[in-house]
Amino acid sequence: MATLTSLFQSAVESIIPLTVLLGLLIFVHEMGHFLVAKYFKVRVEVFSLGFGPKIFKFKKGDTVYALSAIPLGGYVKMFGDDPTATVDDAQKAHSFTHKPVGQRIAVVLAGPIMNFLFAILIFAAVALLGEQAIAPKVGDIAQDSVAYAQGFRSGDAVKSVGSEPVETWDEMMQKIQASGDRTVAVEVQRGDKTETLQITPKLADNKNPLSWDRVVGEVTGLSPQSRSTFIGIRDPKSLAGAAGLKTGDHIKKVNGTDLTKWRELRELLPAAVASGELKIEAERGLLDEKTADKPETITASINTKNMKADSAETALSALGIEFPELYLAGTEKNSPAAKAGLQVGDRLISIDGTPVTSFEQVASTIRSYGDRQTSNQASKDSAPAPLNVVISRDGAEKTVALAPNVKERMNQQGKEERRYEIGISPLVVDALPSTVLLNLSNPLSAAVRGFDQTVKWTSLTVLSFVRLFQGEVSPKNVGGFFSIGAMAKKSWQIGAPQFLHVMAIISINLFVLNLLPVPVLDGGHLVFYTVEAIKGAPLSMRKMEIAQQVGLVLLLGLMVFALWNDATRMFFN
Repeated sequence: MATLTSLFQSAVESIIPLTVLLGLLIFVHEMGHFLVAKYFKVRVEVFSLGFGPKIFKFKKGDTVYALSAIPLGGYVKMFGDDPTATVDDAQKAHSFTHKPVGQRIAVVLAGPIMNFLFAILIFAAVALLGEQAIAPKVGDIAQDSVAYAQGFRSGDAVKSVGSEPVETWDEMMQKIQASGDRTVAVEVQRGDKTETLQITPKLADNKNPLSWDRVVGEVTGLSPQSRSTFIGIRDPKSLAGAAGLKTGDHIKKVNGTDLTKWRELRELLPAAVASGELKIEAERGLLDEKTADKPETITASINTKNMKADSAETALSALGIEFPELYLAGTEKNSPAAKAGLQVGDRLISIDGTPVTSFEQVASTIRSYGDRQTSNQASKDSAPAPLNVVISRDGAEKTVALAPNVKERMNQQGKEERRYEIGISPLVVDALPSTVLLNLSNPLSAAVRGFDQTVKWTSLTVLSFVRLFQGEVSPKNVGGFFSIGAMAKKSWQIGAPQFLHVMAIISINLFVLNLLPVPVLDGGHLVFYTVEAIKGAPLSMRKMEIAQQVGLVLLLGLMVFALWNDATRMFFN
C-alpha cells in the first residue's frame, strides 16, 4: 500500500502538467461549440472552464467568460437551450432551440470534432519537433526460440522486410504480421555485414487485444528487449564480492568501455579478464526508491593476472558474478514471502528439493500449487503442504516454508486471471531499447503524419471500447482523473514531445467518449437531434428527461468506477 505522504507528493507534482493538459483540451472542446454557435448567430451567455462556483470571470459582449472551481470539464451556456423556456419572437433568431436541427447538430458536433482536429495538430507538432520511436533492432534472442531458428541473432538491425525499408520496430512488426504463412525476405545488418534471412511467420492468434486482426503472422521470441547489466553476487567472499560489488549493482563500465546490456558484458568479459586488471564501474541504489534519483557510484578493481577465462561463463563464475533473475528485487507487503521473512537480495536455490535455474521455472512451480491443492481435496486432506523454498543470503543457505495464495492479476492481454503466487519479484531489468528519431521538416508531411496518427489512435480507442464490452479486456483497465494525472506527470518529466503525444491521445479519447450515444454527452444530444431530423418533430420532453436522467446516472457511475480503479491502483498496488 502506498504511503499517504508519497501519494500527496505525487499529487502535488501532477498539478501543473494535469492543469495544462486538461485545461487546453477542455478549452479546445468548448471553443468548438462556441465558435459554431456564434457562426449561426446563437447568443452564448457563458463560456466556462470548469464547473461550480466561478473563481474568475469577465464579460465581453453577450458572453461571460469564467474560470470555475471544479476542473473536471467545462461548458458553453447558450441562450434558449432550455426547450421548456418561453422565448420572445424577437429573440428566437438568437435562441439555440429555435435554430434548424441541422445547425443544432453542427453546434453539438463541433466540440468533439475540435478535439479530433486538435489531435492532428499536436501529432503534426510532435513530428516537427522529433519523435522517439523504438528502432528495428533485435534484442536478446534465446537459442531455443523460433526467432533464432529462423536466423535472427541478438543485436541484428533490421533494414527491410519484403524489400520494403523499415524505420521503426512497429513498422517492422506490421510487415511481419501481415506475412503469415508466407516466406518473406528480411535484410539485417549484423556487425559490419549485411545478411538476408528467409523467414516464414506462422499464423497464430493475435495476443494483442487492441488489434482488429484476430490472426497474424508470428515469430516467437522476436523482441526489442535486452537484459540490463544488473548483477547478482552469491558469495560476498568471491572476487567480485571482496572487491566491493553487491547484488543489485548496475555495471556501467568495464575497463573504460560503456555497457548497457548483459550480452555486451558477456562478450567483453573474457578479454577484459585476460588483460590482467579488471576495473568495474557500477551504480548502487537504483532499485531503492529513496536513492534511485541519486545513485552511488562504485568502482571495483580486481587483479585477474592468474585467472583463466576462455569464455563468459568461466569468467563470470571465477569472479562470482551471475545473472540476477533468481535474486529477489522485492517482496509484496503481507504476502506469504514477506511473512516468511524473505528479503531483497535473497537468492532462490530450490523449491521442494528441485534446484531452480530460471525465474520462469519458479513461477511455473508456484502456479502449479493449485494442482497440488486439487489433489489434496480429492484425497480429503485438510490443506496442501507448503512449499519448502531454499534461499541463499550472504552466502548462507536457509529453508523457509511458503503456502502460496491466490491473487487476481492483470495479464499482458488486459484480462484478469487468478493465479497462485508468493509475492516476489525477480531482479530482472530491461535495458532501454535502441531508439530512432523520427523528424519531419516539411509542414505538409507533418500534417499527413498527424492525420495518420490521429486515425490510428482513434481506431485503437474505439477498439478498446469494443473489447471492453466484449469482455476481452478487464474493466479494471478503465482509468479516471488520477490516471490521467499520472500520465501527464510522467510524460511532462520526459519532455515536450512525449507530453504532447499523451495530450493528443487524451484529446482523441475525449472525441470518442463524447460521441457515445449517452444522454448528457454530446453523442446523446446528437441522437435526439438525428431522431428529430428523421421524424420532422422533436422527441417529447418526457422522453428526453428520462433519457437525460438515465444518462446522468450512467455517466456518474462510470466516473465513480474509474475513480475506484484509480484508488485501488494507488493504495493497493
